[in-house]
Amino acid sequence: MTAAFIRGKRRRAAAAVGAVTFGLVALSACDKPTPLATVTVGTNTVTTEAVCLDEGTKLDEAALTKCLASKAPKTIKVKPGDKVRIGVEPKIADEGWIVATGGQQKTAQTKQTYTSLDGQSLFVNRQAQRMEETTVLSVVTSDGVWNVKLELDND
Repeated sequence: MTAAFIRGKRRRAAAAVGAVTFGLVALSACDKPTPLATVTVGTNTVTTEAVCLDEGTKLDEAALTKCLASKAPKTIKVKPGDKVRIGVEPKIADEGWIVATGGQQKTAQTKQTYTSLDGQSLFVNRQAQRMEETTVLSVVTSDGVWNVKLELDND
């Protein structure tokens, strides 16, 4: 009886060591989350991670173009007259950031964590001289891009 008790105790100890080891391996495999950008229109809010981020390394022109063309993971609707509020984490703000839509810069570089823009103006395509039904709002830093798709809601 004593021998069976000792073997059971060893199994439980081995299982505990295995569980701790597995937990440490799982934690070490996790990627560090990217800083977030948040877009709010009225009472609706979407938060997104970077579509491209190479912290500390400036994106070259080809990489920036590719990042700006990346599909936006989240969508938010904008009615004419709505304000679009963009917020970023301090880590993004400290570096300085701009807002762009359709490849066109919409704000000067800022180191603030928040800005707001007239929503309707974000859909104006100056090159084609028309209003678009959708556009991608991009928060751009020297080393990253965060994208959110905006849909014009004329209802």
